[in-house]
Amino acid sequence: MSEECSHDCSSCGEACESRAMPEDLLAPLNQDSHVGKVIAVMSGKGGVGKSMVTSLLASASERAGKKTAVMDADITGPSIPQGFGLKGHLSGSETVIYPADTKTGIKVVSMNLMLRETTDPVIWRGPILAGVVKQFWSDVEWGDIDVMFVDMPPGTGDVPLTVLQSLPVDGIVVVTSPQEMVSMIVEKAVNMAEMMEIPVFALVENMSYFKCPDCGKSHDIFGKSHAEEAAKKHNIATVARLPMDTAYAAAADAGEIEFLKEEGLNSVIDAIEKL
Repeated sequence: MSEECSHDCSSCGEACESRAMPEDLLAPLNQDSHVGKVIAVMSGKGGVGKSMVTSLLASASERAGKKTAVMDADITGPSIPQGFGLKGHLSGSETVIYPADTKTGIKVVSMNLMLRETTDPVIWRGPILAGVVKQFWSDVEWGDIDVMFVDMPPGTGDVPLTVLQSLPVDGIVVVTSPQEMVSMIVEKAVNMAEMMEIPVFALVENMSYFKCPDCGKSHDIFGKSHAEEAAKKHNIATVARLPMDTAYAAAADAGEIEFLKEEGLNSVIDAIEKL
């Protein structure tokens, strides 16, 4: 920084030393861990089934022979443990936290596995929430992981920003639903990813259609799909559409989500392999 610096960054040129060498914001990974690929699953709003998609992707990845982990970064609304039937508390020492293991071996860390009661609210401000995400990366002994899925909170606030800046995210899966309003809001997430220069390689439209069990005909309950249109606009190569299916909710409620095979996400798993 120049001795004549006015501390008004708006007056600086591109050659300013402080501008040319931005601070590295990546948080250090736990020294006893190795994580191959980090995939963030995000949306512009809640209620589109982001955690469900994260769980299904992690389950498909584990079935494909990859050592898989899920970081539940939705600190104030953690729902990942429920879908996998995880209860109790995480163990650890003064310096390290150990993740929980699902029935098929997926490693999971979530705030709901650290609370005294799962119904206790997490009433923290943004900077503290962001700090917890960094701790999940740095203080958890993940071991040897091929693919880690990060279940992001909805929106583009402090925690999503922290994940994209502090973790070495290789790519983003954006989850949406058919309503035009939701697609517009999710576009904010796509634009955020572009600003962070992280590729959005897949778009998953959840609740895309309902297939009648009697006649087999598909119905667009929430209106016409906008998935292909949105993907083309943002040059997203992979598109997956998931139906409305009571089997999803039943499996999640029973803690058996990892045993539910959803072939509609195979294209996303293939795309992760190619990243």
